[in-house]
Amino acid sequence: MIRKEQNYLFPLFFIGVMFFTIGFALGINSYLVPLLENALQISSGESYLVIATTFSAFLIFGYPASILIIRIGYKKTMAVSFLIFALGFYLFIPSANSESLGLFLVASFFCGMGNTFLQATVNPYITILGPVESAARRISIMGICNKLAWPAAPLFLAAVIGKEIGDVQLQDIKLPFIWIIGIFLLLGILALLAPLPEVKAVGEDEQKQDDCPYAAHKTSIWQFPHLLLGCLALFLYVGVETLALATTVDYATSLGLSDPQQYALYPSIGLVIGYVCGILLIPRFLKQETALKICAWLAVVGSLLIVLTPPALSIWFVSVIALACSLMWPALWPLAMADLGRFTKKGSSLLVIAIVGGAVIPTLFGLLKDAVGMQNAYWICVPCYLYILYYALIGYKKR
Repeated sequence: MIRKEQNYLFPLFFIGVMFFTIGFALGINSYLVPLLENALQISSGESYLVIATTFSAFLIFGYPASILIIRIGYKKTMAVSFLIFALGFYLFIPSANSESLGLFLVASFFCGMGNTFLQATVNPYITILGPVESAARRISIMGICNKLAWPAAPLFLAAVIGKEIGDVQLQDIKLPFIWIIGIFLLLGILALLAPLPEVKAVGEDEQKQDDCPYAAHKTSIWQFPHLLLGCLALFLYVGVETLALATTVDYATSLGLSDPQQYALYPSIGLVIGYVCGILLIPRFLKQETALKICAWLAVVGSLLIVLTPPALSIWFVSVIALACSLMWPALWPLAMADLGRFTKKGSSLLVIAIVGGAVIPTLFGLLKDAVGMQNAYWICVPCYLYILYYALIGYKKR
């Protein structure tokens, strides 16, 4: 593990760029969902399959990503992820030409594959880059980079295309995606050249297993209950955070609000506010587990306000649950990965697989929207946040 006194400012900066690209790639979905629904005349349930397909790759490639990291290291795995991203973005161009939902789903799956490999590297990397007690602080910094990129994607697409989303044709997306392909290929080259140190968690070296006595005599990753409960918490969290970030444009469109793409910005502002609080308060004034408790309570209240207030008002409470999500990811990762020792990379792969919640929850949300309306569909958030509250109170302590 890198010692506390070491200077890891440059690695933080470069990994911040990686987190921005993750958010940008996912933020594209918030533009594609209403675009495909309008251009292909499909249902909400079908349009949300774009998000589901993106996140389904985490289930399939989460474990292979950890194996690749073990074999070639963090830097080369990052470069591989950008190559896969570029292929996925290229596939959007023939998808637009043929106006095929199936091809859009294939393209989204490849983007999800690239995201899986990148997430599998940057999340454990930033967690073990410095002292574990300040991991949530570092991840909060990364979160700002990540969440500012979510609204940047639809705003970038809208700026390059130069049309209201209701007037956009599928062929209009080809030019911005050519730009995106070039940028991601350049980032892949930079990942190979960047002077990033290879890092290891406490007890990860076979010769230093005594540094982590809890994991020293374990024989399987399934013997860590706090990790398994954390995987479920992360599964639900990614699903509901995706709703907070990816549904506001669709919600604003359904309400007939002008410039609906602008509403992608407000949840990200909420997240950034929360991340700034995490940077300032953790760990000096606020423990990671305490931050998780506060955010879980706020998320439960915010979810109830979304479904119980008038629609024109409720859309603003989506930003409240986004604010609540801000410190969940930074707290869940270090709490779930604590004391894993030599099982750290395998534990990280399980957490990456749990990101598939971003496929399941939004798909259920889209089906609920078709059945009971968009506002009532947000009821799905309540039980998810209640479980996260359980993990913050009890689950992370299970040994």
